[in-house]
Amino acid sequence: MIGACTVNIILILITQNRSQIPSSAMSTTPSALWMQCTHSHSGAGQGYKCKAQRQSARAIRHSPIILQSYFIFRVLLYHQNFPLLPTSTAMILDRSHVILHHTALGTTFKGVDHPVSTPDVPIHQFRGIKYANVPARFRQSKLVTSYPSSVDATRHGPICPQPDQKSLEEDLIGLADSDIPRQFFKQDEFECLNLNITCPAGHHSESQLPVMVWIHGGGNRGCGSSWVYDGGALVRKSVCIGKPIIMVTINFRIGIFGAAASLQLADDNRAAGDEGVGNYGLRDQRQALEWVNRHIADFGGDPSNVTLFGHSSGAADIVAHLYSNANMTCPLFSRAIVQSAIIEHNPPELHSAGWQLSRALAPLHASSVAQLRAVDPESLFNVNLPFRAVDDGVFFRKGFRDLLFPPSELEEPARAPLDRGLNSLRSAIRKGKVRSRSPHPVGSRLAAAPPPPTPGLQPLLIGDCACDSSPWSQPAQQWAAPAVVRRIRAICQSITKASALLNAYEIAPHVMSNDLTDRLLELVEDARIAWPTECVVQAAQRSGRQVWRYVFDQEGPARGMPHHAADLIYLFDNVPLPLSAASSPTAFDDDESLPSLSSSRSTSADVGEILGKMCTVDELELMEVDKFSYGSDLSFRGWAQPVVDELMYAHVRDAIQERWIVFAQGERPWDNSRGKVYVFGPEGETGERSEGIFGGRRRQKIWESVLKPLGMALVQKVAQELSNGPGLAR
Repeated sequence: MIGACTVNIILILITQNRSQIPSSAMSTTPSALWMQCTHSHSGAGQGYKCKAQRQSARAIRHSPIILQSYFIFRVLLYHQNFPLLPTSTAMILDRSHVILHHTALGTTFKGVDHPVSTPDVPIHQFRGIKYANVPARFRQSKLVTSYPSSVDATRHGPICPQPDQKSLEEDLIGLADSDIPRQFFKQDEFECLNLNITCPAGHHSESQLPVMVWIHGGGNRGCGSSWVYDGGALVRKSVCIGKPIIMVTINFRIGIFGAAASLQLADDNRAAGDEGVGNYGLRDQRQALEWVNRHIADFGGDPSNVTLFGHSSGAADIVAHLYSNANMTCPLFSRAIVQSAIIEHNPPELHSAGWQLSRALAPLHASSVAQLRAVDPESLFNVNLPFRAVDDGVFFRKGFRDLLFPPSELEEPARAPLDRGLNSLRSAIRKGKVRSRSPHPVGSRLAAAPPPPTPGLQPLLIGDCACDSSPWSQPAQQWAAPAVVRRIRAICQSITKASALLNAYEIAPHVMSNDLTDRLLELVEDARIAWPTECVVQAAQRSGRQVWRYVFDQEGPARGMPHHAADLIYLFDNVPLPLSAASSPTAFDDDESLPSLSSSRSTSADVGEILGKMCTVDELELMEVDKFSYGSDLSFRGWAQPVVDELMYAHVRDAIQERWIVFAQGERPWDNSRGKVYVFGPEGETGERSEGIFGGRRRQKIWESVLKPLGMALVQKVAQELSNGPGLAR
């Protein structure tokens, strides 16, 4: 009642001060103005499809009277202990709700019409549905099997405790703080296991729609309820192209709450009847999949047609699920999409994980399990564990490391002389075969005879972004070239090995700081994302699994580079975009691409076609200067950054959304025969490309000639040290 009175007072305030509201909104009712303002600030509605709509909405929410009203609303809700969630205002304003009677559970879920819902494409959303309980800190979650007769699913649920700061994606996207929709979530480690379902309206248990379950990234921060991942636009797109899907986003334990493991915790969990220890976040995700498998049918979904997809650390979690014992014996998803996975190749075993946990907790003086459970969550979420998963002898299938990352030549004395790998490295150094400053086309990889399929390995769509090392830009900028050389030599403990890495990425004591940062980021990107991604691809191919490989080189609209998480901007279509209305002079039409001179067999006709696409100096001088923006400290390799205009954005957005939706339907997203890959960008280019294109866009030659002989363990250790920045070795 107090909330309704509060909003009524604010609506009167808006009505009496309409002169302060932009003229573009004068025809809008006070209630609609208020809803537009609160949705813009909360992130609940991202339905602006043209520049004029976005500019009008921004003008409205930044007008003095709206800002004043919104501030009053926030203060009053705070003092009345009302959480400000994206749907709370909708409830107060008695926005239309949707009701779903779940026959199997014997309950009624009350959800909301999604803000992108329209009469011709109605979209419903059910928020904060609890899927599992946490019986105690550092214990395995238990599936929720019963609900009260009525469940309020109009509000997002609590999230795992974490620092109050922007998510990783919000940091990377490059928006001004004023343009980031604000969300406020309660934090509760025991009530954070909840999910959100976005679905087309009018479907039932016989509809059997494909289901896409999203695993969010962000490491030790972020949540599945973030506005960045809201499923409204993707679900709407699926309906519009005649291939409707249901999308589920989940919240799970992160940070120390989701990863802690030790021998003491193992004894405690065993006494409670749990099998295994640690991996609590991964097991929460498994519980969410179990809930979907049991209960998604009444929402219109097909429990036998579930696609698991995720990004960054969430994508790495999917790789862990693919190689888990549970997936081998009882798979709960049909296929997987892995986007820019940050894969740690060697999860610690229990003894090592316990030692690292004790070291991290030393400042808290909590040594026993009871003491650890008594520590307040605010003290724990700042504890940084160097691992996200643990090899507890239960979760992962036996030999998963060798399946994913075969030993390097230097680690195979039984199959080759010890110096074979060293000789190949010395040869590469002497001949100067490897350089990283520009892509190097390589010949097609030889296709081996397909091995028999391995049980529990699902079809895979996988790829990465061209500048995926952007999360480590700041620490990379702090290094001095001589210090990098010394650190790499110290880690490698071999002049030959260190020289191979230093030469491959052209790192030397005299390198200038700007060039050094770029080269360090290339090394980190290859070691932590690009090469491990290729290893996952090769492991899948060895197992006989179907694999679709993509490369995302499309610039992010705000930063002008294909940074980590740039693909999420186009996939979910929720980000307020700083787009130019003008067409980019460097955009491609449809699926046209520049031909590649990938080998000496390129003909004079190929060369003529390339020259025909080039601009003369006079033509460049006639181009409008404002169609290009020039570098910041994160510029893309120093080149002029093409503006991402409306058409270019829409072209890439449609391409990635449609490919993901088609894959979720169980269809081929593109022709992957003969090693074909799908490219997104740069500058609006999309389409299938030959295998040779991949070698020209990624440093594949370095992976094969340098990184593989050195081995994943050494390469990732070097990259992690460089990612941390200079200082004490970690």
